[in-house]
Amino acid sequence: MKTSDNNGIKTEKKMHFTDIYKLSTAIAKGLSLQNRRMSPDESMDAAEHLINFFGYNDRVIDNMLEPEDRDAFYTMEDIGVLQTEREETTLYDGREWRIHYWILNTERILELVNFKVVDQVLEENSDSLVYDQMPEDFWKPTQ
Repeated sequence: MKTSDNNGIKTEKKMHFTDIYKLSTAIAKGLSLQNRRMSPDESMDAAEHLINFFGYNDRVIDNMLEPEDRDAFYTMEDIGVLQTEREETTLYDGREWRIHYWILNTERILELVNFKVVDQVLEENSDSLVYDQMPEDFWKPTQ
């Protein structure tokens, strides 16, 4: 987003928010880059799950997450949709205290939204047909 300051100089202003549709698209495309697939409904559910934590903010504190939520956040970090940040402060008694945050990576989200994903259809060749020729009982465990 381009804006002008008081002197008329154009500057780049970073967005610190996204909408659920862009986030859903970014999640689906980000996972497809890792050869993982997610249906549109599943990516929308994942986006809603994230947005429920962030609301109108661009960061959440890590200690509010349950372990299964944290796992989902790590997956989102792997595709670049989320990033982490740590803040250290000194308590009044001299001890160091660390606070961990999860931050929406809006630049990466927009990058993924604009990314063109091409699905490749693999041709069937004779190497893959060998499995079709095996009898069904071949796959049953033997004792």
